[in-house]
Amino acid sequence: MTELHIVRVFIGPDGRGGNPLGVFVDGSAVPPGRRPAVANELGFSETVFVDDPDRGEIRIFTPASELPFAGHPTVGTAWLLSELGRRVDVLRPPAGEVPVRHHGNLTWVRARAAWVHPIQMEELPSAADVDAHAGQPTGKPGLYIWAWEDEAAGRLRSRYFATDIGIVEDEATGAAAVVMGDRIGRRLTIRQGVGSEIFVRPDIDGTVEIGGRVELLEKREFATDE
Repeated sequence: MTELHIVRVFIGPDGRGGNPLGVFVDGSAVPPGRRPAVANELGFSETVFVDDPDRGEIRIFTPASELPFAGHPTVGTAWLLSELGRRVDVLRPPAGEVPVRHHGNLTWVRARAAWVHPIQMEELPSAADVDAHAGQPTGKPGLYIWAWEDEAAGRLRSRYFATDIGIVEDEATGAAAVVMGDRIGRRLTIRQGVGSEIFVRPDIDGTVEIGGRVELLEKREFATDE
């Protein structure tokens, strides 16, 4: 048995939204060969296994595969480790070193768009068109749709249908926010899903910082044997 923490990442200003994330702080309790099945069983868009809390070494799994980097898993894990008194300045997923900082009620991570798995992106004419989109069947390639809500203010509306990994709609996608920040090259506030909020800050060094609010939903015992 080991402990599973479930957090909600990128919560909106009114408390809505936020993408659930499973985190095993004692990731070594789950054998590497068992991790894909555990991630599939939990059914979150991502599950994190912390292999070394002191060094911030983590592995990230979707229900279908392992990712070298993902946004809401790194933000959520950084927040959780801090809450548990194990704050780190850097997380280390397979993609590379991800600097972490905390400011007020926001947790931030810094990453590179090149680390993100390929995401098909489509700009729509208006935020209303994003809201009205019917989505797509499971099994089709993932699709991230977006439109400006207020271009002058850097506010945009988005939704992500991660149907290629069996997720009908991802509530908040930090990796896509990194790509958007890299492409647009300016500060953004992204409203995704039913009410999630992601803050985006590109830097001149080619990295993109993303941040948001996180909270603990649940902590429970989890059987690690097959």
